[in-house]
Amino acid sequence: MNAPGESFIFFLVPYLLFFATMRMLRNRFILPTLFAAYAALILSACDGSSQSATTDRAPVAVPPAAPIVSGDKATEQALRFLEERVKSDPEDFSATSKLAGLYLQKLRETGDVAYLDLAFRTARASLDSVSEVRNSGGLAALAQAEFASHDFSNARDHAIRLAELEPRKSYPQAILGDALLELGEYEKAAAAYQKMAQIDGGISQPSEIRQARLAQLKGDNAGAQKHLAMALTLALNLPAPPRETVAWLRWQLGETAFSVGDYETAEKHYRDSLTTFPDYYRAVASLGKARAANNDLTGAIEQSERAVRLLPDPQFVAALGDLYKLAGRDREAQKQYELVEQIGRLSELNGALYNRQLALFYADHDIKTEEAHKLAAKEYEMRRDIYGADALAWTALKANKISEAQTAMKDALRLGTQDARLFYHAGMIARASGDETTARDFIKRALELNPQFDPRQSAIAKTLLENR
Repeated sequence: MNAPGESFIFFLVPYLLFFATMRMLRNRFILPTLFAAYAALILSACDGSSQSATTDRAPVAVPPAAPIVSGDKATEQALRFLEERVKSDPEDFSATSKLAGLYLQKLRETGDVAYLDLAFRTARASLDSVSEVRNSGGLAALAQAEFASHDFSNARDHAIRLAELEPRKSYPQAILGDALLELGEYEKAAAAYQKMAQIDGGISQPSEIRQARLAQLKGDNAGAQKHLAMALTLALNLPAPPRETVAWLRWQLGETAFSVGDYETAEKHYRDSLTTFPDYYRAVASLGKARAANNDLTGAIEQSERAVRLLPDPQFVAALGDLYKLAGRDREAQKQYELVEQIGRLSELNGALYNRQLALFYADHDIKTEEAHKLAAKEYEMRRDIYGADALAWTALKANKISEAQTAMKDALRLGTQDARLFYHAGMIARASGDETTARDFIKRALELNPQFDPRQSAIAKTLLENR
């Protein structure tokens, strides 16, 4: 079966080449990039071998990295202006919805959840002033804030309402598809994305991003790379390329390369992301991961410390603790592990955001295994995506609930996702059930796909294979 979007390739190529030609004088890189990207897509559509290891590791053509001027000063000025406007006229629903949008932008740029709380309060104030019927901007801001806070059910419901109010616009379908994807309703998500593309009249940067995610979930990492490269090209061709979006896309290309063990390419994309957006917290943290995979423990610790200074996210903190542990710095590692719990339980909002991270942290480190399982099970009741199933399976294994772990792991693997961590968890669950042959096969697949998928867990996997 062709990867998502491939059935439209031949129809869209003439349009895209015309689109590129008209902009060639202004952006000289875009024509060859579009030719390369779509030639690759056509070849993969005809070849049918896009999921092979060789194809997955083949580099994709992307535009060269360059700094993008920060819009922080203008954003801060707009924030101050709108905050004063709302303060003087709380009934100005247009100002409040725009303000909520800026808070969400700051959240994406910094990861600071304080902006999420501000976005929530402002979006609700906007809707309190004027109902959703005449205030789609306020409703959109609320749905996006709900999505960012992992309240995917309400985000879905509000996106459905937004689509009723704005049937000729594509962004409600994007919000809807994203929420459905996180809820594990993959066919409905794909349908929303298809409708989004139909409304847009063809290819677009937001659509390419979502096709990349669908491709990756279905095990087509090479297809995901191509969609991301096209999205990056389209983003850079905008009159004012959005810095955070470009940096995010470069980081995502790095994550996709890392997932198939191409650490050199991954590190290049992470560094390109930081060229675009210095101190972009996602790229800084992932650069530490790449350094660790390349056996540079000192460099990995340096980058991870930098990431934690930028944003003390539990996942970043736990990764730093693991690196300290590998370096023999046990006391420092323990401090980081204690901090993971403190951050995860800091507030009700943190609990919603970090439940899954905390559950996996407990399971990975063989502590509080019953609590880890409860956290994962509670989340899976509402959010039945494959990674929720994986978290449930992994925590069930550590809580010695082998039958439940097997059932949940089967659910986690149902899309054919090529992820070394999934394969490793499946192998460990098979081992616990006494199926040594299946266990060895899954663990071997994990290490062949991504031999350094995790500093601690990959070492355990290698030891198990060596001892058999």
